[in-house]
Amino acid sequence: MYSPCFWMITGPEFGARLTGDHFISGVHMQGSLFEEDYLVRTLGSIAHAPDIALTELVANAWDAGASKVKIFIPEKRGGKLIVEDDGCGMTAAQFKTRWMTLAYNRIKHQGSKAEFPPERADWRRWAYGRNGVGRHGMLCFADHYEVETWKGDSGGRFKISTSSSSDPFVLEEERPYQAKGHGTRLIAEVVRHLPPVDKIREVLSARFLHDPKFEVIVNGRSVPLTDHPGLLDQTELLVLPCIKLCAMFIDSTKAARTMIRQGVAFWVGGRLVGDPSWVLGNRSLADGRTHFAKRYTAVIKTEDLFGEIQLDWSGFKRSETVDNVFTVVEEYVRQMFVKVSGERIQETKETVYRENRTNLSELRPLAKLEVAQFIDDITTQSPTVQPEALSLAVQALINLEQSRSGAALLKRLSTFSEEDIEGLDRLLSDWTVKDALAVLDEIDRRITVIEAIKKLSGDPHVDELKTLHPLVTEARWLFGPEFDTHEYSSNVSLKNAVKKVFGATAKGCDFINSRKRPDLVILRDSTLSAVAVESFDSNSGLIKMQNILIIELKKGGFTIGRKEIDQAIAYVEDMLHSGHIEGAPFVMAYVVGDRISDRTSPTRGIGENPILGKVQAMPFGQLVRTAEARLFKLREKLHDRYDDVPGTELLNKVLGESQQQILKLA
Repeated sequence: MYSPCFWMITGPEFGARLTGDHFISGVHMQGSLFEEDYLVRTLGSIAHAPDIALTELVANAWDAGASKVKIFIPEKRGGKLIVEDDGCGMTAAQFKTRWMTLAYNRIKHQGSKAEFPPERADWRRWAYGRNGVGRHGMLCFADHYEVETWKGDSGGRFKISTSSSSDPFVLEEERPYQAKGHGTRLIAEVVRHLPPVDKIREVLSARFLHDPKFEVIVNGRSVPLTDHPGLLDQTELLVLPCIKLCAMFIDSTKAARTMIRQGVAFWVGGRLVGDPSWVLGNRSLADGRTHFAKRYTAVIKTEDLFGEIQLDWSGFKRSETVDNVFTVVEEYVRQMFVKVSGERIQETKETVYRENRTNLSELRPLAKLEVAQFIDDITTQSPTVQPEALSLAVQALINLEQSRSGAALLKRLSTFSEEDIEGLDRLLSDWTVKDALAVLDEIDRRITVIEAIKKLSGDPHVDELKTLHPLVTEARWLFGPEFDTHEYSSNVSLKNAVKKVFGATAKGCDFINSRKRPDLVILRDSTLSAVAVESFDSNSGLIKMQNILIIELKKGGFTIGRKEIDQAIAYVEDMLHSGHIEGAPFVMAYVVGDRISDRTSPTRGIGENPILGKVQAMPFGQLVRTAEARLFKLREKLHDRYDDVPGTELLNKVLGESQQQILKLA
C-alpha cells in the first residue's frame, strides 16, 4: 500500500497538474524536437538520387496542370538549379496550407485528379501526388531552397529551410511576388549531388513521354520521342485497309516511384487517350507490377480513330474497330517483349533448371526433353513469367512424368497373348501412340454416349433435361454429318425465334441458354433444343443460316403420337415465320421418344416447292442402331467393354468434362 502524493505545478504558464495517479491536461508542456537533417533522412532516395528528386518535382508540375516544365542545371556546384512550370500555381495562403503541411494529404484536400489553369479546363489527368513528400525534392541539392509561385494577382516568394531543432522544416522568409498568369519556380544553390544534364534529360523525357501535351525541357533542350536513346523500335501497323498506326517501343531504363503510367499509350491527333495501361479492353498484355513492365512503354500514334474515342477522352468506345486495333497492338507488344526479353528468358530458364536439378536428373531422357520443351514454350509465349510461377508448373510436370512409370506397362505386356503382342506390334508400326489414343478416345466417347442412351432412355423416371438431353446433344452427329462439328451454334436470330414462339404458345415454359450448349425450352412433357449451321451466301457474301436442327426430346418411356408430330410441325412453321430467321434454311426436326404409335406416320414434310423442312419421329432404339451402323458395328465388337457398366456411370463419364449453366428467362 502506498501513500498518495500531491503535486501542483503553479504559475499561469502551466495548465496541468498531477494528483495521485491522475494527469489533468491543459496546454502542452513541450513539443517534439527534431534533428536538423530529420526531413532529409526521412525522404529516402528523393534526398540522395538527383534523377528521382527531379522526377518528383516534375510530377508535382504534372499535378498542377502544367504543359511545360523548364529545368536549368548549373555546370558546377555553387550554381543555381531551377525548376519552373506553367501550372496553376498557388496563392500565398494556398502555399502555407499545402506546402507547409508535413505529409500533406493531396487526395483528401484536392482529389485524385490534377488541377488545371482556366485555359486548360478541358484537360484531364490522374495526379501522381499522394503524401506530400515529392515537393521537397530540392533538399537533394541543398538544405534550403526558394519557392516563387503566383496565381492571378496573388503570389509570394518563400524560403524553406531544415535548419531548425523544433520543426522538420520552417518558412524562414516571405515576400510578396507578382507575375503574369500562373506558375511555380523552385530555386536552390547546388551544394551536393550535382546531376548530369544529359542523363537527367533522357530519364525525365522517358518517364513522362506518355503524354504528348506535357513537355520537359532541360537546359533549353527537350528530347523528341523519335530521338530518344531508349527508342527500341518504330513500326507502322495496318489495321484493316484504312487505319494506320505508328507504334514505338521505348526502354525507360530505370524504374522510379512515379512510373505508374507505364503501358500502352495511345496518341490520337497528338493527344493522349485515357491513361497508359498494359490492359487493353479485356486483354492483359503484362503484369504492370513487375519491374519488366515498368521499364517499357509502347506509344501508338494515329490520326484515324477520332470517331472511336469517348467524349471526355477517357478511353475508347467499345466497337469492332477498336477490338481489331487492340488485337494488332497486342501482337506487336508480344513480339517486342520476346525481342527485348532474351536475357530475362535465359535467366528465368537457368533459375528454374537450378531449382529442379535433382528431380530432372531422375527423369527418362524423353521426359527431360518434354520438360525442356515445356519451359521453352512458356518463356517464349510469356517472357514476363515469374521464375517462381514457372518453377511450380515445372514441378507439377515432373511429378506427372514420374507417375508415368513403365512398371505398369511392363506388367500388362507380360500378360499379353501372342496374338495381342502381334496386334500391338502392327498398331505401333502404322500409328504413333498419340494418334492411336486420339482415335480410340473419340470412338470410346461415342460408344459411351450411345450405351448411356440405350440404358437410360426406357426409364420413365429419368430426367430428360439433366440426363437424356445432354446425351442426345453429345450425339448430334447422328442427325447429319453437318452437325458433327464445333461450328454448330445457337444462332442469335434462331434464339430470338425460339423465345418468341414459345413465349407466346407455351405458357409457363422455361427458356434456358448456355454458351456451351444449345438453347433449351422446357415443356410439360419434353425438352426442345434448336441449333443452326451457318454459311456464306455466294451472291451477297453475307452470313446466313443454312440448316436448322430441332430436337424435341420426350420423357423416358414416352410414346410419340400424331399429336406430337402435329405440334412439332407447328413449332417449325411458327419459327420460320417469326421474322427472326435469316434466309430460307432447311429445317430438320426430330421428335425422340421411347416408341412411335402404330397409328402415326413417322415422317412429315413441311411446305411445297420448295420443301422448307421435315419432321421425323424417332425412337431411342433407332438412334442406337443408327449410331451402331455409323460406328462400323464397333459397338457390337466391343460390347464386353460396356455391358457391365451402369448407365449412370456412363452418363458421368460423358458429362464429366463440361457442365451446363442454366439461365432462366424472366
